Amino acid sequence: MSLDGVASAVRTAATRVFGDHVDQAATYVELLESHGVERGLIGPREVDRLWDRHVLNSAVIDEHVPQGARVVDVGSGAGFPGVPLAIARPDLDIVLLEPMARRTDWLAEVVEKLELPITVVRGRAEERAVLQELSGADVVTARAVAPLARLAAWCLPLARPEGSLVALKGASVAAEIERDRAAVRKLGGGDPVVATCGADVLDVPSTVVMIKRLPPKPSRSRGRRS
Repeated sequence: MSLDGVASAVRTAATRVFGDHVDQAATYVELLESHGVERGLIGPREVDRLWDRHVLNSAVIDEHVPQGARVVDVGSGAGFPGVPLAIARPDLDIVLLEPMARRTDWLAEVVEKLELPITVVRGRAEERAVLQELSGADVVTARAVAPLARLAAWCLPLARPEGSLVALKGASVAAEIERDRAAVRKLGGGDPVVATCGADVLDVPSTVVMIKRLPPKPSRSRGRRS
């Protein structure tokens, strides 16, 4: 959908978020409108709310991604949040990780069409080969992939020490954090922090949970007894 066909508030938000790259974002939305439902990437009800509910919602998490960061997007699916993030932030080195072949085929087509500097990898975060190839990311992103404890188990090993998981979640995430806080700690994560993104451009800001991967604790060696 071209920006001419959306509400003025959405046009304003898209222009502010994507700047000179807003036409790329519009092309991405058009691709989703044309092929997203038939290829099982989005539900029919999502077509009319792609801009605000999905594309802008994803892009604004860049507020919590450092300049020039290496980012691994786990379970990219239709490309959220990785593709909008790449359009808004061409300085980032982004890898889209997705286990389903039909979805990686779609993502590869999008990357080629939009000429984005993105790498598409087929695989699961917990696979040894994926860990060997992709570990050491500054930021690992995910959107609507799994409950927090399971998400931390998949994503934190891909982050470097002091790197972060930035997960898009719903506004009711507080209960999930309380339930999974101890499990996240056991997995080497710090205390989950909830933040909002895009408050100055979106009517409903995005909610993210950020979890830092803690550095490994130094091993304790016992001195020899004389």
